[in-house]
Parts: sequence; C-alpha cells; structure tokens
Amino acid sequence: MDYMTLEHMTKACGGTYYGTEEDKQREVSGVVLDSRLVQTGFCFIATRGERVDGHDFIKEVLQKGALCVVCEKLPEEREGNFILVSDSFRALQDLAAYYRSTLSTWVIGITGSVGKTSTKELIAGVLSRKFRVLKTEGNYNNEVGVPLTLLRIRREHEIAVVEMGINHFGEMRRLSRMARPDVCVLTNIGECHLEFLKSKVGVLQAKSEIFEYMQDDGVAYVNGDDEMLRNIERVKNRPPVTYGMERRNDYYADQVSYDGLSGSSVTIHTKTETFPARVNQPGEHMVRNALAATAIGEYFGMTTQEIQEGIASVRPISGRSRILPLAGYTVIDDCYNANPVSMRAALDMLSHADGRTVAILGDMGELGEKENRFHKEVGAYAVQKNITGLICVGRRSRFMYQGGCKAKSKTLNNTFVQYYETLESLLERMQSGGLFPEGATILVKASHSMGFSRLVDMLRDGSLSSEDR
Repeated sequence: MDYMTLEHMTKACGGTYYGTEEDKQREVSGVVLDSRLVQTGFCFIATRGERVDGHDFIKEVLQKGALCVVCEKLPEEREGNFILVSDSFRALQDLAAYYRSTLSTWVIGITGSVGKTSTKELIAGVLSRKFRVLKTEGNYNNEVGVPLTLLRIRREHEIAVVEMGINHFGEMRRLSRMARPDVCVLTNIGECHLEFLKSKVGVLQAKSEIFEYMQDDGVAYVNGDDEMLRNIERVKNRPPVTYGMERRNDYYADQVSYDGLSGSSVTIHTKTETFPARVNQPGEHMVRNALAATAIGEYFGMTTQEIQEGIASVRPISGRSRILPLAGYTVIDDCYNANPVSMRAALDMLSHADGRTVAILGDMGELGEKENRFHKEVGAYAVQKNITGLICVGRRSRFMYQGGCKAKSKTLNNTFVQYYETLESLLERMQSGGLFPEGATILVKASHSMGFSRLVDMLRDGSLSSEDR
C-alpha cells in the first residue's frame, strides 16, 4: 500500500509506535480486523467486540507474518511492531481517511434508504467495461465496512464504488470524511431507521451528510422520481443530475416491457442519446438503478455499447432479489433487509411473476413509534397486489396480518392470509406440506434479524413434505 509506512500510520491515527526503526519505514501490504485474513506484511487492528477480543490473537497474527499490530493494550511479550491507540475503531477510520487522501482513484459514494447494493452492482458492472473497478463487497457499508473497503484500494484501481449505509445522525458525516467522494448517488428517501431518524425529513438530513465531504468539483446524482430528492436544488453550488422514470429527469426510461421475473427491456434517454437496454433484474426499481448506472457511465465518457453491455451483465446477488428456480417452485430470495419502501418494491416485483404467487414477509426493524402502522400498510398493499397468498411472520407482523385481513374484506379477493408468531412455527408448518400451491413463485423478505435465510435454505434444500414439491 503506497504511502502506508508504519511511521505514516502512527501519525495518521495519533498512536505511539513500539518497534524497530528499520520497520518503521516499511509499507504494510494490507489492513484487516479479522485475524484469519492476516498475510505476511499485513497490519492487524485488534478490536474489542461483544464476543471476541482481537487482542487475544496478537501472538497468532505475528506468527503469521504481520508487520504491525494496532492495539489498545500492549501484550506482555512485545516481539513485533505495535501502534498503541486509545480506540482501535477510531484508528481504523483515521487510517482509512489518511489513505484515501493519498489516492488518485475516483470514489463514488452511494447511499439511500433502499437499493444501495443493487445500484452499486449496476454502476460497478457498467464501469468495469472500461475501467479497473473496486466495489464494496457484501454488506461492508458501515463505519467498519467503509474504511476496510477504502483500505482495499490499490494502485491499479481507477474507480472505487463505495456503498454507504447509516442509521443514526452523524454516521454519514464520518463515512464521508473517510471516503471524500468525487461522485455521490442518492437512491431514495423512505421510511427506514425511524427509531433513530424520526421522520423522512430526518432520513433526508442524515443521508445528505454525504455531501459535506464531497470534493468541491464533485457531482451529485439523485433519483428525481423521489418526492424528497427532487427538491434538492443545489449541491456544492451546482444542481444535481436527476434520473428516474419521469420525463422531466435528465436521464429517464420509457417503453418498458416486463418479462416476468427475468427482467425487462427498456428505452433509455440521456441528454444526448436514446438507446435500448436489457435489465436482467425484475422490477421498475431496477430500471431506475440502471438509469443511475447509465448517468455515471456517461460521466466517465463511456460509449452506449459499453453501458448497454454493462447493464446486461449484472445479475442479482444472494439475499437481494435473487431468483432461485427450484423443483416445484420459484423463490425470490430478498431476505437481507426490509423496510416499507423495499417491501412495496418487492411486492411489485412479485406481481410480475406468472401463475400463483405467495409472499412470506417478516418483521421490519427500526421503524420507531409508527411501526405498527407501517406493518399494517404493507399487509394491505400485499393484498391489493392480488397475490395468491400472504404469510406474515414475527411479533410485529401481526399488524401486517391485520392490515392484510382488513384489505381482503374490503376488496373481496381470494388472497389467503396467514400469521405465524415465529419463524420456527412457520418452518414446522411447512414440514407438514400443503402450504404452497404447486408451481408458485414465493417471495421471502424480512429484516435481517429475522433470520429468513434459514427459510430460503429450507426451500432450496427441498426439505419440504412431498405434498409441497
């Protein structure tokens, strides 16, 4: 890692160096928090977690060839190089901020209530057709994940696409301080993390902190269909670039032809061109994400063909609207996270499926004092989409069940609505068979804390009664 000598690192994090003067001028080759990932020449940052204390692995990482350990407490045996700090997590962020300041790599910061990951994948997919791109892996989008992503950037990377997620005021400011994005993308503002951010106005305020450390000549891209984002007039003294389905946006799409769960064919309009594109992910929200990728691609001087190929190359990833064709069923694995906006988008996607459709929906977290109302509204929305069945799971989801039942009585449709207090009770019921119609498309979605990946695994493994296969 260029310019990341132990001397530079010590100054960057305000620590005290204990080690040889010769090694002090050596550059580390990587920075990790997980002792299992340490390689020769790496720096290991020892952090204290709820279950594991990284300080217990200092001897092990030094034996594996670590060049240095950043820690809050020196070990009794100091056979190695150490940087002593008061807060290891803060040191991680300070190191990332310093390292970012040494890079010529372009950084694209992506935030929003929903759609961050799929937008990141599409932008990275497009840019990868022309540039060497690094992107956020997995869910590394918080105050630990973002600095680790920045510290993965190497000399060969021309652009880094960094997902940035928060749930408290001030967090985005800290992320932006580290990333100092050249380009910012805001996907939408919805009802999420209201337990801490209180309202959509609060969500907008917290997400907009990303602009505070954006480069002075940076550009902001916002979803112009979003009622909150379309009102942003200027960022860094220039208007943001808008994208969305509405024609008033700088980038928009029309002539959308949905092909069930296989995606859609669209016509994309830019400021200068009109061209067809294939989006291989279902739902209108994925078309918007493709428009964001188109806008970013044009900003970096890419051709229409490169953009088309990049959009078409992207497929859903695990837990994010991934389509799983199984024996007897099709499963939409969207169990990574959930809030009212993403729930409605997933139900819209389900409505494009052929044949019978079932939504298995679980609790949505961090919605604050209005959580009961939000769950009722999702239940009602599901029934209004005329799906075959709605299965609500979890303590909060009893209100989703109530909303679904009330909507069913008003619309007089044939949607079956069921409620299970726990995931375990649903799994037990599934074992007895007869719950899902033959050939159904099944949406699985809830907040990550509900553990719905177990449900997806059960469906994938075919561990159901023969009546359900």
